[in-house]
Amino acid sequence: MRRLAVFNHVSLDGFFTDARGDMSFAHNSRQDPEWDAFVEQNASESGTLVFGRVTYEMMAGFWPTPAAAQMMPAVADRMNAFPKIVFSRTLDKVTWKNATLVPGDAAIEMRRLKKEDGEPLTILGSGKLVASLARQGLVDDYHLVVNPVLLGAGRTMFEGIRDRQRLKLTGTRRFANGNVLLGYETM
Repeated sequence: MRRLAVFNHVSLDGFFTDARGDMSFAHNSRQDPEWDAFVEQNASESGTLVFGRVTYEMMAGFWPTPAAAQMMPAVADRMNAFPKIVFSRTLDKVTWKNATLVPGDAAIEMRRLKKEDGEPLTILGSGKLVASLARQGLVDDYHLVVNPVLLGAGRTMFEGIRDRQRLKLTGTRRFANGNVLLGYETM
C-alpha cells in the first residue's frame, strides 16, 4: 500500500498562502547550508508528486526552465524526472515531463492509487487538493515547514475540515534560517 504525504510551508500564524494567494514567503532569504542540503535530500525522496492545477502550473512554469537548472540543478533534475499526477477538471492536457492528468474525482482516484504497490505519493502545494483529500481521510502524513513570518491573513490548507482529526508527532527539525519542520501521521 502506498502512503500519501503532504509537504508544505505555512506561516507561523498558520497560513499556506497570503491574502493574495502568494507563497513566496516560503523562500526564506537567510542563507542556511543545512536547509539547502535538506531541500536537495528531500527532493530525492518524494516518490510520485501530486498536484492540483494551480500548483502544477506554477511548478511546470519553473522547474523545466534554464533558470531552475542554474539555481538548483539537482532539485530541478529530480523535479523534472519524478512521475507526476495532476488533478484538474479544467486542464485539457499537461506537458511537463512524466506528468499524467487525472480529470476525475480526486478522492476516488487517490483511493485507487493508495491500494497499489509502489513509491509514496507526495502532495506539494495544492491547498484545495490537500483540504479535499484530508476531509476524506486520505492523507497519511503531514510534513509542514513553519516559516518565521506572520502574514496576518491568507488561506489555510485545511479549509472545510469539519471533523477533528488526531495526529501523532513523528519528528521535528530546526534550521538556522528559522524554519522548523514538523512531521505528523494520522491516527
